[in-house]
Amino acid sequence: MAKDVYESPLNSRYASREMKYIFSPDCKFRTWRRLWIALAESEQELGLPITDEQIAELKAHADDINYADAEARERLVRHDVMSHVYAYGLQCPKAKGIIHWGATSCYVGDNTDVILMTEGLKLLRKKMVNLIDALAKFADAYKAMPCLAFTHFQPAQPTTVGKRASLWLMDLLMDFSALEFQLSQMRLLGSKGTTGTQASFMELFEGDGEKCVALDKKIAEKMGFSGVFPVSGQTYPRKLDSQVLYVLSGIAQSAHKFSNDLRLLQHLKEIEEPFEENQIGSSAMAYKRNPMRSERIASLARYVIADATNPAVTAATQWFERTLDDSANKRISVPEAFLATDAILELYINIVSGLVVYPKMIENRLWAELPFMATENILMEAVKKGGDRQELHERIRRHSMAAGAVVKTEGKPNDLLERIAADDAFGLTLEELRAQLRPENFVGRAPEQVEQFLKNDVRPILERYRDELGLTVEIKV
Repeated sequence: MAKDVYESPLNSRYASREMKYIFSPDCKFRTWRRLWIALAESEQELGLPITDEQIAELKAHADDINYADAEARERLVRHDVMSHVYAYGLQCPKAKGIIHWGATSCYVGDNTDVILMTEGLKLLRKKMVNLIDALAKFADAYKAMPCLAFTHFQPAQPTTVGKRASLWLMDLLMDFSALEFQLSQMRLLGSKGTTGTQASFMELFEGDGEKCVALDKKIAEKMGFSGVFPVSGQTYPRKLDSQVLYVLSGIAQSAHKFSNDLRLLQHLKEIEEPFEENQIGSSAMAYKRNPMRSERIASLARYVIADATNPAVTAATQWFERTLDDSANKRISVPEAFLATDAILELYINIVSGLVVYPKMIENRLWAELPFMATENILMEAVKKGGDRQELHERIRRHSMAAGAVVKTEGKPNDLLERIAADDAFGLTLEELRAQLRPENFVGRAPEQVEQFLKNDVRPILERYRDELGLTVEIKV
């Protein structure tokens, strides 16, 4: 890598090789040639004078792209598509005259954009399946481990470690559903001509509109798509880019939420992200274990969320059948959103696969707050022994305030149980009070909720995509 020119960190540091290739020039230009072959084959099948020899010649040079010829030609004519038509023609002299026959630049440009976004979504789907699998295993393993829950980041009724993980998982399932739906909506532009009217193909087929319709259908089938947009201008609707990046933004939102929770848990010393043996947490404070991976998720997620505005604005500001003020923006905003989301999912998989749980810290924090949460149970038990509910309620309130003050102002342990045991009005020993504080009695249906969620909602996805499981990821830096 050259050190004297800018290099996108998404390319050099974060995204996977697979995602970088999908949006690479080589993948794009190979797809152009596949589209030109599909066009020629379809036109031949519909009766245009294209020979088997010409198609064979095109196929023979589908992958050995003569980039030097294309780049030299583009410097002269300032048109990327026509430069590659010219270069392809140099390799295929017999087919030279029928390459790109009847098509506009958007035939290869826009159809390729849809194809590459579709491949990018499929790769993200694979990574999401593996992330869902890893998180499901974590949720299942810790479904019954009680922990302190928080609302407003204030101590609240207990939950379980696995139940909390199921909340992260629920967000991902919503994103996964959106991703699957978006994949089902991906359609090619087809061969629509300069303003979307297919006028050039009507000329080629001597006014036979049915052949124009058939041409679109054949091209879509040859490229692996179920269909094309039924109507368009010169381009496919830019609304599609906006919809796709909104799906990516949703994934980023969920990942950011996870990274927030995990960084807070790491501060509480309850759960940590992986920390390698030779990893340095801080250049100044050698003892630190900074949550670098989670912080990187948050950084990249904010980029994706903000980047999703780009295609939304583009879709809103297009003029009539075509303007070109989308082109430069699309070249940057769409691929980089995919690369960043790819990096986010790899980080998320890496973290979940190596989460470190500290049960004693979780237990200690829960026990520090549990006496306050058990006051209703204690009150009911004392009333059973003949106590006055209203009087005892007031006594518990005063004892709770006093115990809370001891914790906050003196830094001492919570002594609420000792205070209640020493109050004869309750008629309860310290042992009886502690028996009321079994943590598993305060988590409601959390373990059952996790079990049912995994069985009914998560495992059907994992079963459907079981062939894509087993992905390994490596964080480069």
